[in-house]
Amino acid sequence: MSADWYFMKKGFFGGSKTVGPIAESVFVKKIQRGEIVPETMVSSTTKTHGHWLHLKDIRGSDQLLKKKSQSGPS
Repeated sequence: MSADWYFMKKGFFGGSKTVGPIAESVFVKKIQRGEIVPETMVSSTTKTHGHWLHLKDIRGSDQLLKKKSQSGPS
């Protein structure tokens, strides 16, 4: 089963807004494009049990981030 993800996106005047839910496949593409970075706060009811964590603190995210850095600029 695929997880639905939420992430915090910086808005105007230093605020932020919650984006989601988005499918895991879309979430991965956003990481690969650099739209979601290691410091981005993310949440999933199945993967983080609804807790907000930095992407870099989620088990397995290091593999996605490594693939992003190896692919270079898009």
